[in-house]
Amino acid sequence: MLNEFFQSDEFITAMDILKNQFPMAIWETVYVTLLSTLFATVIGLPLGILLVAGEDGKILRVPKGVLHVLNVIINLLRSVPFLILMIMVFPLTRLIVGTVVGTPATVVPLMIAAFPFIARLVESSMREINPNIIETAQSMGASPLQIIVKVMIPESVPSLISDATLAVTTVLGYSAMSGIIGGGGLGKIAINYGYYRYKYLVMIFAVVCLIVLVQVFQSVGTHLATRSDKRLRNRKVKKGKNTTV
Repeated sequence: MLNEFFQSDEFITAMDILKNQFPMAIWETVYVTLLSTLFATVIGLPLGILLVAGEDGKILRVPKGVLHVLNVIINLLRSVPFLILMIMVFPLTRLIVGTVVGTPATVVPLMIAAFPFIARLVESSMREINPNIIETAQSMGASPLQIIVKVMIPESVPSLISDATLAVTTVLGYSAMSGIIGGGGLGKIAINYGYYRYKYLVMIFAVVCLIVLVQVFQSVGTHLATRSDKRLRNRKVKKGKNTTV
């Protein structure tokens, strides 16, 4: 029975697609995911910091109306399903990229979908910082910019790396959905062959590749976050000293 399966037209076709189309599809998925996350981080990181630093004028003097508007915009964008968002931003995508189909065109909706998510993650990470550390920096005469750059960001690096990892894996899932409107990558292969042509083996291969990519991104992110955590490093040093003694 296995020999019949391996010699079937479906298996031969699936292996041919796997050999000829999957390498480029994997590259397109990784490229779009990382580029979209990078652009989203450029927007979301400052927004997340601003929401915390400007709250009650503790670090930055930001009008409450501005913070309220930012919160509303972030909440609105987060509440729109990604498939609907992709269609809504067609005019903007066409204006920036020149087309609404293909791999480059998916970067715009992915970025717009991801930056509110990243802003909330960064906001949550910044709120975990011990307020005493910030108050100490202020008492020493540190400027708001110095507090943000030299205190808030360094203190939350492990959490920010975890946030970035979560954002990458989320955008990866979004990128697969973009295949519905003509985006490239693994999502396009899964939809074109698995949904439209009923070649479910190809779709299974695409899903497995997506799972592997998520595992790789998550493992790398967890490793970097762990290595950058000062508390874990201090524990290892203390354990080493205790063992030596």
